[in-house]
Amino acid sequence: MAQSAPPPPADGNPYAQQPGTAPQPQPTDGNPFAQQPTDGNPFAQQPGAVPPPPAPFAPARSGNVALGLIVAVVAALVTAGIYGAIIGATEREIGYAAVGVGFLIGLAAGKLGGSNPVLPVVSALLSLGAVYVGQLIGVAMIMADVAKVSLSTMITEHFDLVTSGWKETADAMTFVFFAIGAFAAFSGAKKAAL
Repeated sequence: MAQSAPPPPADGNPYAQQPGTAPQPQPTDGNPFAQQPTDGNPFAQQPGAVPPPPAPFAPARSGNVALGLIVAVVAALVTAGIYGAIIGATEREIGYAAVGVGFLIGLAAGKLGGSNPVLPVVSALLSLGAVYVGQLIGVAMIMADVAKVSLSTMITEHFDLVTSGWKETADAMTFVFFAIGAFAAFSGAKKAAL
């Protein structure tokens, strides 16, 4: 069955009280926008409530900055070892590996540290260190193969030879890889924090 609409009021006012409905409470100060009682409406403004402030365009994701830094340092050490092993195995520097080093450090820092503005900068610095240490490990691996000694012996007893070997092999591309790794770390930390 269809329900019939109530008849229009006799005076032509569509806002007048309809017959058979309970009267609605009106504001006492005459302000039609004043807070109304809830009358069971869960979306109505509650008396004495303060509306929330407007949301910012991009809410900052909070995280544990200390944990982000610790994980970034661990990621830097691990990726430096992997990068060094790649250089030692291929006997050349690979740009994509430097990008991976930087991105993984930035990703670790941003995911756990949140959107703190210090994290991208620290990630870039850690990436510079990780790429450098990785290059030293790669040079040490190559030199250890040539000298027929272990890698640990080459690093602990002949570190001066390793650093001088790195200086001799460093060229413009070596420093480009530093920049690539630092940029990847900075942007990775920014993107991971979103």
